[in-house]
Amino acid sequence: MITRLNWHTVPIETVNPSMSRQIISGEKLMVARIRFKAGFTVPLHHHVHEQVTHVISGTMRFWFGENKDQVMDLGPGDVIVIPSNVPHEALMIGDVEEVDTWAPPRQDWLDKTDGYLRKVSAQ
Repeated sequence: MITRLNWHTVPIETVNPSMSRQIISGEKLMVARIRFKAGFTVPLHHHVHEQVTHVISGTMRFWFGENKDQVMDLGPGDVIVIPSNVPHEALMIGDVEEVDTWAPPRQDWLDKTDGYLRKVSAQ
C-alpha cells in the first residue's frame, strides 16, 4: 500500500532536552527528521543498520572507528553513507537539522529503547 505523509503532520518526539525527531517507517527502511541543539553529542555507537545522513542546516562533526581516528565535518547539503556496524559519534556545531535514513528500520527508535540518546544532554 502506498502511504502519503507530510512532515508537518508527523508527530514530533522529544528524545531529550537537546534532541527532537520525527519518524516515518516502512517495512524495509526508516527515515527520521532530526533537530539537535548546539553542543549535543550523539555518543559513540554502532548498529547493524546501513545509515544515510543528510545535513539540512548547521554543522555535524563525525568521528568514525572505535578509536575515532577518522574525523569529518558535514554542512548543509552534505550527505554521507555509514556502512553497517561502523562505530560513529557526532557533535553538533550550532543548531542542526538533518535527515537520517536506515535500512532496516531502527526498532530501538520505534520502541523507544534507544537509551544511549535518552540519557545524554548538551555539553
